[in-house]
Amino acid sequence: METFKLVVVSAGTSDPSSTRLLADQAAQRVAALAASHGHEVRVSVLELREISADITTALTSQLVTPRLRNAIDVLAGADGIIAAAPVYKAGASGLFTSFFHVLGGDLIIGKPVVLAATAGTARHALVVDDQMRSLFAFLRTLTVPTSLFAAPEDWGDTALANRVDRAAFELVLLMESGFARQVRTESWQSYQHEFGGVAGEEDEIGLDTDLMRLATGGSAE
Repeated sequence: METFKLVVVSAGTSDPSSTRLLADQAAQRVAALAASHGHEVRVSVLELREISADITTALTSQLVTPRLRNAIDVLAGADGIIAAAPVYKAGASGLFTSFFHVLGGDLIIGKPVVLAATAGTARHALVVDDQMRSLFAFLRTLTVPTSLFAAPEDWGDTALANRVDRAAFELVLLMESGFARQVRTESWQSYQHEFGGVAGEEDEIGLDTDLMRLATGGSAE
């Protein structure tokens, strides 16, 4: 039996939050499916509204507060992630994107992720695949094929439950594969580690390149 650490990142701003509700449903299905495979899942929840000031501080002053550092450490230890955001003005909330902007570029390489979003209208249904998936591709995660989206009319629809089941199953399979762990132990040196975030101690900026010499007022060799 393996024990997996599942981290739920919820950017919902209300309490209770439909965004958190969707993420919790997915986490519960992941735990149940993993248990049917003989595994245990330990779930940690990062409520971004509780550290919103810390995220803003990191963005504006490069200062990583203890509360933000704790959230980053929790995410670094994840075997799987459920990332859920409310949608405003046809995009994932600023709180959600700001949190992932402050992460170091190496922090979640190869980690399997379920992407989820909620909105007040089905007009926003493509935000997950059109915007959120590209962000997590840049972070070099392994997003599951099935994305989750819920507008008000979806909550009573069995189609949403079916999508949650499918996404949860995909996440369990990816966690079982040990992909992220093997990347770090067997192929880490083959990745580019040049683009750090606010909280990216692992990253080093390559200063001795033509591009960086030009950016700092020098000339390319």
